[in-house]
Amino acid sequence: MEAVLLIMIFLVCFNFVLKQTYRKPWYVLVSAVVCALFVVVVWPWAIEQSKSQLHDWLNNPKLMLDTAVVLSIEVIIQMAYCILAVHLAYTGKVRRRTIWLYRLLRWFPGLLIFPVLFYIETQGMFLFTGADFQVVAYGLAACVFILVPMLTWGVRWLVPEKELRLEVFFLSNALIAILGIIATVNGR
Repeated sequence: MEAVLLIMIFLVCFNFVLKQTYRKPWYVLVSAVVCALFVVVVWPWAIEQSKSQLHDWLNNPKLMLDTAVVLSIEVIIQMAYCILAVHLAYTGKVRRRTIWLYRLLRWFPGLLIFPVLFYIETQGMFLFTGADFQVVAYGLAACVFILVPMLTWGVRWLVPEKELRLEVFFLSNALIAILGIIATVNGR
C-alpha cells in the first residue's frame, strides 16, 4: 500500500509540474509562491500528526473511498483539459463555449498537490526530529519555491514538443486513476 501511495505522490507532483509547462513564467512563479505559502501556513497542523495517525488514515477504507472520489474528479478534470486541447488544436471552427471551458481547465492547477505537500511536510518533520519544526517548514517552503520553476523549466527543456507533453500528461493521469482504484480496492 505504501508503494502505491509513494508512486501516486510522485505522479501528482509530476503532473503538477507538467501542467505548469503550459503556462507563462509569471503564473509558474505564482504557483510556486502559493505552494510555498501553503507549506508555511500548515506547519502547525503538520507537527500535530503522528506516524500511527497517518497509518490509521491510510488504512481507513471510508477515508480512502472519499480520497478516491476527489482523486477521480481531479483526474477527470485534467483529462478533459487534454481532450479539449487536442480538440482545439486539430479542429477548425469551435464554439465559443468550448474555448471558454478550455481556458477554465487550463488555469486549473490541480488540488491534489496540497495534500501531497502536507504529507511531504509531515514526513519531513519525522525525518528531522531534532530540528526546529518551523525551520523545517521554511526550508521545505524554500525548496518548493525553487523546485517548481526549475522542474517546470527542466521538463519543458527535456520535452519541447507540446503535443508529447500533453500525451504524457494524459497517460500519467490515467495511471493515477488506475493506482487510485488499486489503492481503494487494496484498502478494503
